[in-house]
Parts: sequence; structure tokens; C-alpha cells
Amino acid sequence: MTVAANNQSEKTLPGRKYIFGPVPSRRLGRSMGVDLIPFKTCSYDCIYCQLGRTTNKTIERKEWVPFDEVISQLKEKLYLKPDYITLSGSGEPTLFSRCGELIAKIKDVTNIPVAVLTNGSLLWLPEVRKSLLSADRVVPSLDAGSDHIFQYVNRPHPEISFKKMVEGLVIFRDEYKGQYWLEVFLLAGVTTPELEIDRLKSCIHSIQPDIVQVNTVTRPPAEMFAEPVPKERLERLAAQLFENSEVIADYRGVHEKQEFVSQRDDVLTLLQRRPCSVEDIASGLGLHRNEVVKYIEELLKEGKIEAKAQNQKLYYKAVI
Repeated sequence: MTVAANNQSEKTLPGRKYIFGPVPSRRLGRSMGVDLIPFKTCSYDCIYCQLGRTTNKTIERKEWVPFDEVISQLKEKLYLKPDYITLSGSGEPTLFSRCGELIAKIKDVTNIPVAVLTNGSLLWLPEVRKSLLSADRVVPSLDAGSDHIFQYVNRPHPEISFKKMVEGLVIFRDEYKGQYWLEVFLLAGVTTPELEIDRLKSCIHSIQPDIVQVNTVTRPPAEMFAEPVPKERLERLAAQLFENSEVIADYRGVHEKQEFVSQRDDVLTLLQRRPCSVEDIASGLGLHRNEVVKYIEELLKEGKIEAKAQNQKLYYKAVI
């Protein structure tokens, strides 16, 4: 498959929100998300993804959403003064062919720092690396230290090899002058055996990020066999992987701000009335899907709601 870049966006969906939040982020405080890709359009189909299975696995780069409309919606929400403007959302943001232009335009209209949360799968492409150079913080992922585990966990597009992916992460480190944080997502019994930890450690040593943030399953994953690593073990493994590492912690001070508490309570009130999917909640409350996922995670942790699969779909209901 040839990587394509063009300036033709998909037809704009009536009322579609390209900007969401600010939402509480474990990494970035109050994060305003910029959603540049149609839902579950991605270069991976990760078994742990909280947004479900990838429905369009691709490495085609194009203007998936209208550039000018994204900027217009962003300007309307800048009064909320987030800590970061974050390119993330419903799919892999580097698939948006005008990423570099977008970052430059954001910097023209505000001095709020720009972060990019990416799976890192396309950094072997020079045009992708170039497009991210002006971001203040880039946070790619590394979920495996070997090709076998890479194929099992990330289920990548056929044109993305493990070797290409890691080489892209290494080369970008040499070119990028901003904050380069690497997220390592660990799965019990898959990436936690000593051999796999040693392989991950070797890859991280080659990449040399500023910091490694270790994560695991905290929300219902795409595949129920994706198991979390207990916190105590996660902390031990983080110390093994890289000298400057941490387990991603909750920003409780951010989560308890009134704006977040109120929206989380709205989600809980809705689920007290009837079971709902993420899509039901987003539609019913006028929230972006990614905002809903954040609140669902907190309510699950607090034991206030529970998840139940029905007809191959995940529904949430309040615990009475």
C-alpha cells in the first residue's frame, strides 16, 4: 500500500466535535483534545485499546477532517485555558497529513503548549517526523520488545514491521529537540516475563527518551484477555526498564476540580437511570467519546458503576 497525502478532507459530519475537553489527563493535567481522525481509524489494532477494535486499519495519510473547521472550533474553546492542547482522539493522529501545519497554526493563535500522543508506528516516515518537530511534547508508545509480541499486542498494519517502528523511534530522538516521553504499556503474562522486560529495556536504551511512563490496563480493553499488571509489580518493573521512569499516576487534584466532578456526576446520574454504552452517554450528554471514557474509568475505579458485555457491545450501569 502506498502512503498517500492529499488535501481533500472527508465530508464534514453535521455537528461533529473535533475539540474535546479539557479532560483530566494523568500526563498533561487539564488537556484539551484535538480529534483529527475518524473513530477507530488507526495503524494498529491493539488488544488493550479502551476504544475497542480498529475498524479501519490503514497507513494512508490525508486530511481526514477539515483543517479550517478544526482551527475554528479550537479558537472557540481557548477561553477554557487548558494546560495542554493535545493531538490525540479516536485514532492515530499522525495519519492526519497536515499535522505540521496544524501545530504551526495552533502556535500562531495561542502560547498554550502542544502535545502529541501517538502510537509511534509511523515515525519511520521522514514526513511524519518532520511534522512533529515543532510540538512541545511528543509521547509515542512502545508496547513490545520483540516482533512476536509486537504482532500479538499491537496487531499492526502489514507495512509496519517491528524493526521499522523501533528505528523510527530512535531516529526521531536524534531529530527532535522537545520533551520526548515514551509510554510503555505492560500486559500481565505477555510483556512481563523477564525475557520480554530485558528486550524492552534494550529498545528503550536505544531510543533514549527523556522519561519512560509505564502503564497497564485500567479501562475495559478491546480484548478481555488483555490483563492488567498489579500496581506494586508495575512499580518494580518500571524501575527495571529505565532509570528515569514512573508509573503513570492519577492527577487527583485535577480530577477533583468542580468542572470535572460535575460532568462525572452527570454520567453517573444517567447510568443510574439505565445502562448505556460509551456512544449512548456521549450522545445523551453532548460529550465527546474520549471525555466519556475518562469519566467511565474514574467511576469504575470508585466502584460506582460496572461494565457488562451484551450483544458484542459494552454497557455500563450504576452499582446500587
